[in-house]
This record gives sequence, C-alpha cells and structure tokens, in this order.
Amino acid sequence: MKNKGFTLIELMIVVAIIAIIAAIAIPNLLRSRLQSNEAAAIGNLKTIVGAQTAFAAANRGYADTWVELREPADGPSFLDLEIAANDDTLQGYDYNLAGAEADANGLFQNFTCTANPNNDGVTGIRYFFVDASGIIRFATGAAADADSTPI
Repeated sequence: MKNKGFTLIELMIVVAIIAIIAAIAIPNLLRSRLQSNEAAAIGNLKTIVGAQTAFAAANRGYADTWVELREPADGPSFLDLEIAANDDTLQGYDYNLAGAEADANGLFQNFTCTANPNNDGVTGIRYFFVDASGIIRFATGAAADADSTPI
C-alpha cells in the first residue's frame, strides 16, 4: 500500500513560490495605495476650492473654518467632505484651512488650504497647497506653499 500525500520538499517549494509572489505584489500594492491617496487629496482640494468659491460668491469673502463651509448659518452646505476641524485626516492626508487677507469688515479675501500626508512616505509623498487662485501646488519632503511647483 502506497501512502498518498505531499512531501516536505513539495510543501517547501509551494511556500517559496507564494513568498516570491508576495514579495513582488506587496510593494506594488503599497505604491498604488500611496498614489490613490495623493489623487484623492488633489480631488479633495479641487472640491474645497469649489466650495470656497461658492461661499465667497454668497458671502463676499472666503471661509476661515470647515464649520463655515459645512454648516452655514443660512442656506445649504458648501462642502460635503467629512472634514469637521483643522488637522482632520481624510484618506491618509491631514487638511488645514485658514482665511487670509481680511478686509475692514473682517471678510477674508483669500484662503489657504494644505494637505499633508498623515505618515510621510506611507500615506503619501507629496505635500499639497491651494489658495483662492485655485492652483494646486506640491512639494516633496516638506510642506508646500504659494511658491511650490504647480501640478
């Protein structure tokens, strides 16, 4: 009677093949996740610019906080992103919003919004910046600003 089953060598070969496939696939998976987070950050910044533009048209100035965009005193919400306070993380990025250049009436004539990776090199490599011009700018390794390279 012959015993049927796998030998130790056959099992070790199968494990080695799975390890090789994993070594090839995992870095690609992590890179695609990083690129996905960066693409989402760019899309979110475009959404924020649109919300700020609509807010400015309705209120003669830009919003200074997420609450102003999400829960205006009168009328519908300008922003549907789940950002409720500064430094909220969304899809691997931290977003910061600030009004700039207040006029005599206290209305902001500009705004700045940054999107920084929550974990540099893991959730994103590029740092993003946008203001009322609507031009999204990026930097690598440090926070982006108005002088950074446009996308």
